Amino acid sequence: MKYTRLDAKDYARENMRGIWAAALQPFNADASVNETGFQSNLRHWVDDLGVDGVFVAGKQGEFFSMSIPERKRAMEAALEAIGDRAGTIMSCSDQNMDVVIDLARHAQNIGADYIVVHAPVLHFLKAQDETLYEYYKYISEQVDIGIALWSHPDSGYLMSPELCARIAELPNVVAIKYSVPREMYKKLTQLAGDKLIVSTASEKEWFDNIVELNWQLYLCSSPPYLLQTKFDGRMRDYTDLAFAGKIEEARKVRDSLDPVRHAIDSTCPKEKPQAHSKYWQELLGQTGGGVRRPMLQLTEAEKEATRAAFETCGLRTSAHSAAAE
Repeated sequence: MKYTRLDAKDYARENMRGIWAAALQPFNADASVNETGFQSNLRHWVDDLGVDGVFVAGKQGEFFSMSIPERKRAMEAALEAIGDRAGTIMSCSDQNMDVVIDLARHAQNIGADYIVVHAPVLHFLKAQDETLYEYYKYISEQVDIGIALWSHPDSGYLMSPELCARIAELPNVVAIKYSVPREMYKKLTQLAGDKLIVSTASEKEWFDNIVELNWQLYLCSSPPYLLQTKFDGRMRDYTDLAFAGKIEEARKVRDSLDPVRHAIDSTCPKEKPQAHSKYWQELLGQTGGGVRRPMLQLTEAEKEATRAAFETCGLRTSAHSAAAE
């Protein structure tokens, strides 16, 4: 590892910054893993789009449909593809604690930078704070690698800012992907921003969070590689401008992406986010592919609607033209 357990917070504060993207996992027509396409996507995001880090085998990547060996191999393949050119955070989320620890140790042993562990679904409980504190405490004691928390409505509850601040006292808990209303993550930033790098997956809030909350990290979803091309890096551009304090210039660039955001949001079927994002990747020239059950594939009509929106959204896909041309 590049740091010790007790140095994890300082290392993350220095190195866990910028734009981090959550990887979709490409599958072939027979539902097998398309490792070649996966690695090609990662190299494109890092080398062409300027993505600072990648989040591997999370919910975007359909980890719930992958075997443990497949998840471990995805971690290895990511490191092989990008080396030290970007950071890596490996999702070890699972309902089974033995699986979480096994994946966490694997990530640590192969040289990943950090891991992320989603708050588990808890059955029958009427309260959960002590259970969750002990859950993350146990994980933190089993590994040295830096750990990111992840609270999302999918768990059936949201971790309170106060609970997250308590867990942040653990020495190798370094960050949180806090998929909650803004008032909650704003409060956590105030409570524990010196101990925990707070972030959320909403790209639409990223600019405001840099400016108003002094955030350093976008952790993370698919916009870094869906809103950008090799010839049109406006998310990277507005991020760098905001970091440099050029707020109005950054705001204009951020706002210029509204047609792209609308094209994606207005054509994404509510039950098919991964399938839709993978088709958008294909329109961008990346490797998309199908989804695994229980996820649903796009229909031809849904693809046609998405393609029409893509062609008029204004993303530049070559050096001198926009997608609409």
